[in-house]
Amino acid sequence: MNDEQRNAMASGRGFIAALDQSGGSTPKALKLYGIEQDAYDNDEQMFNLIHEMRERLMSSPSFTGDKVLATILFEQTMDRAINGEDTAAFLWKQKHIVPFVKVDQGLSEAENGVQLMKPMTKLDSLLERAVDKGIFGTKMRSFIQEPNEAGIKAIVDQQFEYADTIAQRGLMPIVEPEVSINSPDKRKADGLLVAALRTKLDELPADRQVMLKLTLPDEENLYAPLIDHPRVLRVVALSGGYSLTESCEILARNRGLIASFSRALTEGLTAQQTDTEFDEKLGSNIEQIYAASIT
Repeated sequence: MNDEQRNAMASGRGFIAALDQSGGSTPKALKLYGIEQDAYDNDEQMFNLIHEMRERLMSSPSFTGDKVLATILFEQTMDRAINGEDTAAFLWKQKHIVPFVKVDQGLSEAENGVQLMKPMTKLDSLLERAVDKGIFGTKMRSFIQEPNEAGIKAIVDQQFEYADTIAQRGLMPIVEPEVSINSPDKRKADGLLVAALRTKLDELPADRQVMLKLTLPDEENLYAPLIDHPRVLRVVALSGGYSLTESCEILARNRGLIASFSRALTEGLTAQQTDTEFDEKLGSNIEQIYAASIT
């Protein structure tokens, strides 16, 4: 594991850009970017268009390691190039931004108020490629819809089981058990999740750390015990459907929590903007998220 990258993730000032939309979420991301579904006929064309968007964003002058600590990539983005250079190498060498890759293969059907991750049948080969390409860590997402204690425990158990496999390959796992902002009792679900996470963190060996990516909490500083836990490198927050302004307002009220935003980061960016307009809007979004992350 790269010590310079680890130090940046442990104590750097800034946030994580989540650019890891997969097949299911790509059409919506393109639509928000101003590209309708009739603009492409198949998955290959769709993924080419989303890569063009990501390349435009990552090569933009305002997208630098001064404020963006890391970027989470979709597997295909990791395997492609930015300005003719491998994406992970471009991010670190040209921008000084730490590269991560999303490794989950989507969600299973809901059970006990949650959606576990589907079995990761490609994990070994994906981790091998990630190591070869200089990726620092991984991210995997589960989804919690209801405050069901058994369901939440199953989510956390599965996440930490895969995290162990990932850590053994020398990569830093980001554990992401997202709580729906539309949960019938989100505050209770948040509390149950924190309790389950603390139990698993306490069981980790002394030389092991993970990162946590969690939904912005309803209760201020709910995640303080996780942020301060010796087995946690960093706790980051997802925007989860909140607007950019809402996300930043909530984030700023939580000590030590930094952003890992996707939709909120790209809010207001369109294919129709000139490069100057695009960079000005991206720079404004980055500045807003950065300010909330260092408050």
